[in-house]
Amino acid sequence: MRVDLVTLFPELFGPFLTTSFVGRGITGGQLSVRTRSPRDFGLGKHKSVDDTPYGGGSGMVMRVDVLVACMESLDDESPRAHRVLLTPQGRRLDQGKVIELSQRPALMLVCGRYEGFDERVRKYTDEEISLGDFVMTGGEVAAMAVIESVVRLLPGVLGNVESTREESHSPQTEGLLEYPQYTRPAEFRGDGVPAELVSGNHAQIAAWRKEQSRLRTAARRPDLLSRKKES
Repeated sequence: MRVDLVTLFPELFGPFLTTSFVGRGITGGQLSVRTRSPRDFGLGKHKSVDDTPYGGGSGMVMRVDVLVACMESLDDESPRAHRVLLTPQGRRLDQGKVIELSQRPALMLVCGRYEGFDERVRKYTDEEISLGDFVMTGGEVAAMAVIESVVRLLPGVLGNVESTREESHSPQTEGLLEYPQYTRPAEFRGDGVPAELVSGNHAQIAAWRKEQSRLRTAARRPDLLSRKKES
């Protein structure tokens, strides 16, 4: 299996990739790992990879053009990796998903930072995965969790295959999902920013975000809405 890592901090993976069963998988040839930083595709003198969000708000949002360029630069090796966006809004990682991922020949794990991704990044990935209903400062730890859980299922990595069977995770439910975020460029490959976010009408922006949050939660995690109503 090949794993491509899109991360602003590739140095965080150094010791991890040489340790325990992950290191054994790499040494034994069951696993190969490449890292690529979005900073290599950043803009301007300072190689900027983020920008302020349309519609206002705190924090910075990672740019779609920079991230997509970084991801596509890793398509030079066949097969094209199955792209996984690591985000609190994704499907919670469980053993069934780990087994599914372990059967793919190549994975790309996209690690975010700052306030999140420009919403349009999602269209250039194949699925979204979360460790649970909590927020970390970046996706690197989540990427390590995915690699750690997948590599032990690769043939020849563990001495006792039976130790990988019938494993499970305990779920958590807390809060609603965040509304979609956008930043510059205003248009990317024909995909624009919702008119509400560039209207300058703060009440309209707030209403749009509240409605999008409700719709996204209803579509992806209706159980969170049910729990909210009961509380």
